Amino acid sequence: MPIITNRDILIVGLQPWDTEIGSNCKDIALEFSKHNRVLYINAPLDRITILRRKGTEYVDKRLRIRKGEGKALEEVSPNLWVYYPDTILESLSWIKVGWLFDLLNRFNGKRFSNSIEKALGMLNFKDFILFNDNDIFKSFYLTDYLKPACSVYYSRDNLLAMDYWKFHGKRLEPRLMAKNDVCVANSIYLANICRKYNPNSFYVGQGCDVERYTNVSQTSVPADIADIPRPVIGYVGALITLRLDIGILYYLAEQHPEWSIVLVGPEDEDFKKSSLHTLKNVHFLGPKDPLELPHYISAFTVCINPQIVNEVTIGNYPRKIDEYLAMGKPVAATRTESMEAFAEHVALSASKEEFAKNVEDLIAHDAADLQQSRAAFAAGHTWTASVDEIYEAIYKTLQSGK
Repeated sequence: MPIITNRDILIVGLQPWDTEIGSNCKDIALEFSKHNRVLYINAPLDRITILRRKGTEYVDKRLRIRKGEGKALEEVSPNLWVYYPDTILESLSWIKVGWLFDLLNRFNGKRFSNSIEKALGMLNFKDFILFNDNDIFKSFYLTDYLKPACSVYYSRDNLLAMDYWKFHGKRLEPRLMAKNDVCVANSIYLANICRKYNPNSFYVGQGCDVERYTNVSQTSVPADIADIPRPVIGYVGALITLRLDIGILYYLAEQHPEWSIVLVGPEDEDFKKSSLHTLKNVHFLGPKDPLELPHYISAFTVCINPQIVNEVTIGNYPRKIDEYLAMGKPVAATRTESMEAFAEHVALSASKEEFAKNVEDLIAHDAADLQQSRAAFAAGHTWTASVDEIYEAIYKTLQSGK
C-alpha cells in the first residue's frame, strides 16, 4: 500500500489542539507528521464564543495571541505546527435565511483563509493537501480560496443529527462532500453517506492507542473500585443521554442485583437526575484521568456499551470497543450498523433483555483463547493502519486525475 511522504498537509477541523479530550484529528495529525510536514489550524474564535466563554483560558489565550502577546504558530513536535488564527468570525447559526447565511459564511471563509495564508507563508507550504475534519461551516470555502493540490473531507460523526448543524448542514454538507476531491469516513455508515455525493469516498476505519491498553498490571486496581463486589459490569466514557440508553442500564441493575454496574465518566444533567442513583448496585465513579482508564477497564468482569440507537449514534465508530477488546475483555453492546464489524468478538443486542442475557453468558464463558482473539483483533486498529487507508484513498484519487 503506498503511503504519502514529503508532502505539506494542512489540517482544519472542529477540535482545537488544546482540547482536554481525546481527538481523532490530533492522532491523525501526529501520524501524518511521521512522513510529512503538517500544519494544524485551530478553529478561529467567533463572537458568541468570546461572550459565552469570557474569562476562560481558551478564549483569553487566543485574544492574547491576536494582540501579539503570544506565539500564533508553535511547533509542537517534529514536522507538526499548530496555528492560532488572528481573526474573529461572525456567529451565524441564528440566521435561518439560506442565501444570507451563505453570503456571510463566505465572508467568514475569506477571513479565515486570509489568516491561514499567513501561516502557510511562514512555513513556505506549497502544493499542500487540505484535510478537513468534519468542519461544515467555517471551512466550507477553504477549497475555493486556498486552492489546495488535493482536498479531503473526513466524516467521523453524523453532525446533521445535532441541532446546531441540522438546519444549514443538511444542504451544505452534501455540497462540501461533492466539492472535495476525496471523502474518507471512520464508519461504513458514514462512508455510504459520503458516496451519495462523491464517488471518491472510502471507509478508512478508526485508530486506537492500543499500546496504552495492553500490558496493564492486574494488581494496580484503583482504590475506588477495589472493594466493589464482583462481577463488575463496567462502562468508561461520558455519560450522555443522547448516546447512552439509561433504560438498559437500569434493567441490568434491577434484574441482576448480584451484579455491580460501574460507570466511569462525567454525567450530563439527565444522568444526574436518573433513577440509576437510587439503585445500590450502581456505582458512579466520576471522571478520571485518561491514563487511569485502562486500570479501571482491567477491573471489569464485562465491559458494556449500551448505546441508544438514534441518528447520532447509528453511524458512529465505537472507539471504546477497541479499547475494551485490546485488553482482552468480554464486551456486550447495542447492535448498530457500525457495530456489525465487531460481531465476531462482541455480543450484540437489539433489546434490553438480550443485552442482559449476553452479559450473563459472557460472565459464564470467558476464556484465555477468547481474550487473545479479542486483543489480536483490536491490535489491527491502530492509527497507522487508519492513516494508511487515508493515504491510499488520496493516492487513488490523485491517480484517477480528479
